[in-house]
Amino acid sequence: MGKEIFYFLIFPGLLFSGIVGGFLSWFDRKITARVQFRQGPPLLQPLYDFIKLLTKETLIPKKGSQFTFFVAPILALFGAVISAVFILLPLFGIKTGFVGDLIVIIYLLNIPSLSYMIGALASGNPLAAVGASREMKLILSYEVPFLLVLISIILKSGMSIKLSEIIAFQAANGAFIGSVSGVIGFIVILMCIQAKLGLVPFDMAEGEGEICDGITIEFSGTTYALVNLAKYIMLFVLPALVVGLFFAGMNFEGINILWSVLKVVLVVLLVTLIRNTSPRVRIDQAMRFFWIWMNLLAIVSIILAIFGL
Repeated sequence: MGKEIFYFLIFPGLLFSGIVGGFLSWFDRKITARVQFRQGPPLLQPLYDFIKLLTKETLIPKKGSQFTFFVAPILALFGAVISAVFILLPLFGIKTGFVGDLIVIIYLLNIPSLSYMIGALASGNPLAAVGASREMKLILSYEVPFLLVLISIILKSGMSIKLSEIIAFQAANGAFIGSVSGVIGFIVILMCIQAKLGLVPFDMAEGEGEICDGITIEFSGTTYALVNLAKYIMLFVLPALVVGLFFAGMNFEGINILWSVLKVVLVVLLVTLIRNTSPRVRIDQAMRFFWIWMNLLAIVSIILAIFGL
């Protein structure tokens, strides 16, 4: 029991993934600033922002369900942390997990987004409801190609649905990114995690210029700090999952430590560059993009994986 609590609260859970996620958030903001010819924030800015929010007053809307609104950010943080535990333990070579943990991870990764929706709807704010509606449509759009890409991964790994076995298979036979189906699948899953993170061009659920932060408009103080912490963790967890699925995971022996870190940073860099070089799309355009083009590419990836390509 003590080991499980340590995994959840310290490493690789809340504390570790929160710190690394905060650093990656700084990296994302720094690259964004450089692209826009600005200086960018200092290294500890995400920490300053988190602490500042904790000291601010937490406002609970009178309309709607106050209890549900307050619990939603806690549930979002729980989903992000437990996802970090399930994904990072195999990546760090700690022998744990069970057959089918990849399926569980799929469900866990949806908890933060669903929690934001629940909190937004519980606030009673019409703009938050619009954001929740957009988030729901977005989830229904990107989850299908995300699942199809995982099917191609399962096929390529000899029908394994355990993350540690998928990583071990790549270590023995080469990273999936080195195949045609792997490259196509990587493109699809990169777009999916862009949407899961709610980043441009798929940030219509917040839509700062349209619905004033939409899905998070009513969060403040401690509740908004928890939302931001969950987002920090997801910014680390999702790229780490991509590294495990396509780049043969991580190796912490000798020079491989640097390469393992660079793989995660590379995925975050690609996400950041997409965010800064793409305009926001409408929700109907996003749905069409995932339902038609990403599903098509994911199916092509599956067919190529069947033929061993």
